[in-house]
Amino acid sequence: MEIIERIEDLRRIVRRIRREDKIIGLVPTMGALHEGHVSLIRLAASSNDFTVVSIFVNPTQFGPAEDFERYPRSLDPDLEKSRSTGVDLVFAPTADEMYPSGFGTYTEVEGLTQMLEGASRPGHFRGVAMIVLKLFNLVEPHRAYFGLKDYQQLKVIQKMVRDLSLDIEIVPGPTVREPDGLAMSSRNAYLEPRERQAAAALFRALQEAKARAEAGESDAESIRKAAEDVLRAEPLADIDYVAVVDPETLQPVGQVRGPALVALAVRIGSVRLIDSAVISNEQ
Repeated sequence: MEIIERIEDLRRIVRRIRREDKIIGLVPTMGALHEGHVSLIRLAASSNDFTVVSIFVNPTQFGPAEDFERYPRSLDPDLEKSRSTGVDLVFAPTADEMYPSGFGTYTEVEGLTQMLEGASRPGHFRGVAMIVLKLFNLVEPHRAYFGLKDYQQLKVIQKMVRDLSLDIEIVPGPTVREPDGLAMSSRNAYLEPRERQAAAALFRALQEAKARAEAGESDAESIRKAAEDVLRAEPLADIDYVAVVDPETLQPVGQVRGPALVALAVRIGSVRLIDSAVISNEQ
């Protein structure tokens, strides 16, 4: 496994791999790798000739009051996980490498970025789209892998690829959960023991919404409120949003007819967590 920090070295290797007609898979990450990341890496390694993992905590997708400085960084364990799962190359650049002096170009994906996380975290998806597009340009992957846990991010990246006619297949990976249902996230490491227990309420809320839909409930507001009530029953849960939306447009729906997405963001103590699930009342 090669570990690369410089863009020029990455490009030299990518050119060689491309000349050999090998299929390249990319898994973009911000490090602090957990089993959710590992599942994506295994999927990429099993489906491509050459697997690249990027490890870069991207400052432009963090707001001024967010947790960029304390975001978990664990390069050595991340490299070991990458090595053990069949990664061929890890690209771990510095911020100066990715954002040289005078950098001022960004990517806006309109339509899917104004609601949910976009409304709560202005500018977040501009930073996400820009860094992902830059990684696509540098790695030149045939396939790129993103987890369904960050559902809105996945949809934004898919739209960017369509709109820009990029010749890249975006491959979703399932949300990987702890035994109590909490979606695996690098931010889970921030949770104190009591907060960790409280965080399981997110999954319980999604399960309640799913149960209501499967029982035949079609009123989206009733389903949304049922999920919200589960969260409100947890004293440590501070709700940012609970929404029932169209799984493609992410616009709110009044009635659940076929698949819908329940999306939520909740602060547990100082830790902001997101999760989502597709529900349906179709039998």
